[in-house]
Amino acid sequence: MTKAVERSAAVGPSETPYGSGAGLPMRGYKADEMMAVEASRRLTSKNVCFVGIGLPSLAANLARRTHAPGCVLVYESGTIGAKPTRLPLSIGDGELAETADSVVSVPEMFAYWLQSGRIDVGFLGAAQIDRHGNLNSTVIGRYDAPKVRLPGGGGAPEIATSVDNVFVMLRQTSRAFVERLDFKTSRGERVRVVVTDLGVLEPREGELTLVRVHPGVSVDDARAATAWELAVAPDLEETEPPTEAELAALRTLEAAA
Repeated sequence: MTKAVERSAAVGPSETPYGSGAGLPMRGYKADEMMAVEASRRLTSKNVCFVGIGLPSLAANLARRTHAPGCVLVYESGTIGAKPTRLPLSIGDGELAETADSVVSVPEMFAYWLQSGRIDVGFLGAAQIDRHGNLNSTVIGRYDAPKVRLPGGGGAPEIATSVDNVFVMLRQTSRAFVERLDFKTSRGERVRVVVTDLGVLEPREGELTLVRVHPGVSVDDARAATAWELAVAPDLEETEPPTEAELAALRTLEAAA
């Protein structure tokens, strides 16, 4: 292992820890930018991708602007082949409809496009994830007396069971990476990768396994942010940091928002 894998880089008084997702570390990019770049690298021009707002939208649009210009972006509002020039504020942002190849109704989007298998990649987020990739976006606590009532599943359960490849983007903490979900909103059988602010997890033998750590992050950091005993791949690697071209394209998207 490299030193970056063995232990965290030192953090001085003017720096922000990489895994916090805030600030600009000395290495020149934020944790959220590393997440977006790593997720974008997994898309190709052959993918039809169901995109959510936030980091998934940033990752998907970054892919289109760099190595995957043919990637077709589909948003839940019914826009197919959207090519926004800036990051959309919501799935109802007019920029999506104005730049789309086609706009269909939401029922048609789910029944004809999603559930019939015409979309092969879907991004999901959640409040909780377990070791099998199951997701909770419904409640924290008991369902009939929750501590927090979350937005709910929306289209997530259909995405989780209709696309071949589910990509999850989620900041890694022990409150989010839990031993047992408070509620199972979406099934994890089709989760292929989980990109966090600390590294990358992929399913191996039915359990999410740490396969990469981001620069400056250690295995101990990732394990401390996981409520279950996190498995680590014997061929653990360190993520390639963002290139200048990737950061330039990403920040152009962010600046235009």
